Amino acid sequence: QVQLVESGGGLVQAGGSLRLSCAASGGTFSGYAMGWFRQAPGKKREFVAAISWSADNAYADSVKGRFTISRDNAKNTAYLQMNSLKPEDTADYYCAADRKSLLTPSRDPRNYDYWGQGTPVTVSS
Repeated sequence: QVQLVESGGGLVQAGGSLRLSCAASGGTFSGYAMGWFRQAPGKKREFVAAISWSADNAYADSVKGRFTISRDNAKNTAYLQMNSLKPEDTADYYCAADRKSLLTPSRDPRNYDYWGQGTPVTVSS
């Protein structure tokens, strides 16, 4: 069973930066696509970014140019570097793993097999 543990969330002022980490255990991390999703209070979970096993990336339009997803297969960890944060980025952030090893990472949360517990990000204005 794959376990995912997020860390790095917190409170930051608008314009600031945070780096989220997602540590994976119990599976073949290098073969999975990894995704980051977020959910604000009262809203649906939405796609943020994803990276395939071959390091092909995908981003939501709302974060393109500000967020960067990466992975370190030696550490079984995925990252989300968030710069120029805005109050509308405030949400719980979740990482997820997709076992299907597609060349293009999926934006659909239904395609992901494993999920972390989430880490909160609050951006103050």
